[in-house]
Amino acid sequence: MLLLKEEKKIGIEEFAKIDLRVGLVEKAERIPGTKLLKLIVDIGEEKRQVIAGIGDFYNPEDLIGRKVVVVANLKPKKIRGYISEAMILASGCDKGERPCMVYVEDCAKPGWRVC
Repeated sequence: MLLLKEEKKIGIEEFAKIDLRVGLVEKAERIPGTKLLKLIVDIGEEKRQVIAGIGDFYNPEDLIGRKVVVVANLKPKKIRGYISEAMILASGCDKGERPCMVYVEDCAKPGWRVC
């Protein structure tokens, strides 16, 4: 069982600040010469570009049409000259481990809030 130290725990008020949304991956491609993938994700009322360091583990074409969980309210960040406008959740992200994408059921619609 995983036990978190008390100083790593957050209150519900802090958690409520994170805007988790269902996103539909519409486009995905490799960024040449990197382990990065550039994804276009529909999060309901808009589409976001996401740069993800998962290229060693996922083929872009396998992600198209998948529904994922997206952190929608992160500040945009430039990664290797590309702007990333959100983050896709995955588990097992420790160095050397294959990240496992967090997918949602087909009944979920792009833009739905994850709570």
